[in-house]
Amino acid sequence: MTEQELRQEIVSVAQAIDRAGFCPSKSGNVSSRFGGGLLITPSGLPYAQTKPEDLIHLGLDGTVLSGSRKPSSEWPFHVAIYKARPDAQAIVHTHSPRATALSCTRRGIPAFHYMIALCGGADVRCAEYATFGTPELAENAVTALDGRKAVLLANHGVIALGQTLGGAHTIVAEVENLAGQYLDILAAGLEPAILDAAEMERVGAKFAGYGKVG
Repeated sequence: MTEQELRQEIVSVAQAIDRAGFCPSKSGNVSSRFGGGLLITPSGLPYAQTKPEDLIHLGLDGTVLSGSRKPSSEWPFHVAIYKARPDAQAIVHTHSPRATALSCTRRGIPAFHYMIALCGGADVRCAEYATFGTPELAENAVTALDGRKAVLLANHGVIALGQTLGGAHTIVAEVENLAGQYLDILAAGLEPAILDAAEMERVGAKFAGYGKVG
């Protein structure tokens, strides 16, 4: 993929999550590894107006290597995740409504459905709260993402990482779906039946065999 193609794909994913209602008030951001660093969406620019040339090229120390706009305020956790997770090639962050609502309870999503395995393990954890855009939030996100491909950020939103932009996009959308289902169960006053660790390992192995991973 050329740099221009990668830039266009980042913009396309950002516009897709915006159309899905995952980015109220210009929230959320998208990045991909590139050139020893990353390309990331800019701060404050509506995604419908964002063009490939608006993306910012950052080094893994946060230095702006190219781009005239200000990078997303959440660049610290993008950098921290790429440094901690060699398997992460792309990151999608949203404030999707139902996953964000669940994050405000500071609880994660248990293995009530086998599709949780798409997120890299037997649950989706909720990271401890920290102010947006801070090193503390980045540290909390990295910790909660250990062995996982998705995390809820307490009182904030969702992060998903993938081997591709499409994979990260798929995972962040599935987290929203799962969060909605889990909230519906809780709202009905019911307790979900949780799949055990052995079953989640079997599902994870099947997903890997089918290529159903991000």
